[in-house]
Amino acid sequence: MKIDGKKAVVSASQNKVFQFLSDFNNYEKLMPEQIVNWQSEKETCSFTIKGMADLKLKFARKEASHLLELVPEGKTPVKFSLLVNLEPDTLNEQKTMVNVHVDADLNPMLAMIAKRPFENLANTISEELHNVFEKG
Repeated sequence: MKIDGKKAVVSASQNKVFQFLSDFNNYEKLMPEQIVNWQSEKETCSFTIKGMADLKLKFARKEASHLLELVPEGKTPVKFSLLVNLEPDTLNEQKTMVNVHVDADLNPMLAMIAKRPFENLANTISEELHNVFEKG
């Protein structure tokens, strides 16, 4: 199952957004309200999705200034990856286009249940990232 979140324009340079997203300590303010019990270090985070599961994430890869891939660490009920693509705004280098994608390996029944929470996660990360940099 592949989900493309809504694109967002962030009022910061591509490098600044990449640096922000390269540290899990910054992700708590980007999470949907269903995420509780947040704990993080620079390279990993763990949290609970209310009524669903406990997850731990780590960075699978960071490609200088344009891509971050987050994946579950340890035992997880769902195998997935979260890709964050960053593209510079060609007209203004102080703005960055952000697009969050989810790629989950789910059977059709689980996909029906998980689709909305994954869409919500992808869209909320983009929206909140926009808000963080708008507020300065």
